[in-house]
Amino acid sequence: MDLGSLIQLMRSAIITIITVASPVLIVAMGVGLIVSIFQATTSIQDQTLTFVPKILAILGVLAALFGWMVTRLTSFTILLFERIPDLAK
Repeated sequence: MDLGSLIQLMRSAIITIITVASPVLIVAMGVGLIVSIFQATTSIQDQTLTFVPKILAILGVLAALFGWMVTRLTSFTILLFERIPDLAK
């Protein structure tokens, strides 16, 4: 396996990781921002107020996008297994 194909493989791995993780991270960041604004306007500084909505939003996104995430990760894993003979050369 030459350096160009190794770089392409690593690039596709990073893109797959970013693509799969970004919906969850964006929703968590958005919910955190909304809760922070709510806490600043109401002067409520309870720790569970930030934790519970984030967990519920993340679980909702995972439930909604789980099939897509598994499909994306499975296709990348199949690509890796197909490239194993090239790695041995």
